[in-house]
Amino acid sequence: MTAPRLSIVMPCLNEAETLETCIRKAQGFLKENQIEGEVVVADNGSADGSREIARRCGARLVDVPQKGYGSALMGGIAAARGEYVIMGDADDSYDFTNLQPFISALDDGADLAMGNRFKGGIMPGAMPFLHRYLGNPVLSGLARTFFKSNVGDFHCGLRGFRRQAILDLDLQTTGMEFASEMAVKAALRGLKVVEVPTVLYPDGRSRPPHLRTWSDGWRHLKFLLLYSPKWLFFYPGAALIVFGLLVSVPLIFAPLQIGGVRLDINTLMYASLLTVVGAQSVLFSIFTYVFGVNVNLLPRDAATDKFLSRAGLEKGIALSAGMILLGFASSLGAVFYWSENRFGDIDPTRSMRLVIPGAMLFALGFQIFFASFFISILNIKLKQGSK
Repeated sequence: MTAPRLSIVMPCLNEAETLETCIRKAQGFLKENQIEGEVVVADNGSADGSREIARRCGARLVDVPQKGYGSALMGGIAAARGEYVIMGDADDSYDFTNLQPFISALDDGADLAMGNRFKGGIMPGAMPFLHRYLGNPVLSGLARTFFKSNVGDFHCGLRGFRRQAILDLDLQTTGMEFASEMAVKAALRGLKVVEVPTVLYPDGRSRPPHLRTWSDGWRHLKFLLLYSPKWLFFYPGAALIVFGLLVSVPLIFAPLQIGGVRLDINTLMYASLLTVVGAQSVLFSIFTYVFGVNVNLLPRDAATDKFLSRAGLEKGIALSAGMILLGFASSLGAVFYWSENRFGDIDPTRSMRLVIPGAMLFALGFQIFFASFFISILNIKLKQGSK
């Protein structure tokens, strides 16, 4: 049997009110454009007759027992037989009779053709106010910044793609964040991604949608952060280090007077703490990068690889040893000052200028020492077939 050119995949969970309309529109598109294709309904446990509707209308029904929007779609995509796949919700919010722009984009070489509802038009009542003016623009903007993507609508449910290209992404998420994972991994792997203006209509259901504004929004945001260790760990950590050092270094030598505010050892302590926390965050970004690359979750970054190859375990140990020695020297100075006062009462504003930097250097030194070994452990390559 010859494989169809196009599979139109619809995730379904109790969509009896609108499923037949969507299937008929999709079948009409295939017939009108003389495209060899199939309509695949990926059912996620419907109990309202949706399954029977799919069979009666001639769609191919695929049972997906694992719950979740992403699970349903991956089940449908895996079962699809077409070279191209167009996925779209079964709630009649997208026009399945107008899919030719997606086919044209794929024919022109795109790996993923993303629908963009903001370019195509959002009909009155089709998208909640918070989604339209806050959630979607903010999350899509963060995604474009984090992953250098040109996609303006990361969460559009209508999109077309080359089936094998998406299967090769090894998508893992099971919920609504599946849409973000597909777009993010496509950008990270260098797939050719284009946008297709898409009109969003009010869905035809009488029940509330499956989408939950705050919980699903958080899941999308969490996914974006987890796949961007630079923005989650490195940039905030680097900012904390710079700020902490700019404040703490001058305070080591003398108090600072800024207007009517006097900064002294209390500020020195917190600034030093920020430096330590920042260093921890930067190290977490390196851990995440090394692990993510080794398990094929993140793409390689030439600059990061160059830094890690030059740093190495031995240089990390040498840097940590230097910091620990400096911390010891600073602490020893505090002990000498204490001994000058016969180990009795001393001026804390003087002694803490030695103790706090010493403690900070100790902390940073031991962090870098252990981190150097941990990164080396993460980089160990297990020989094929080893047990």
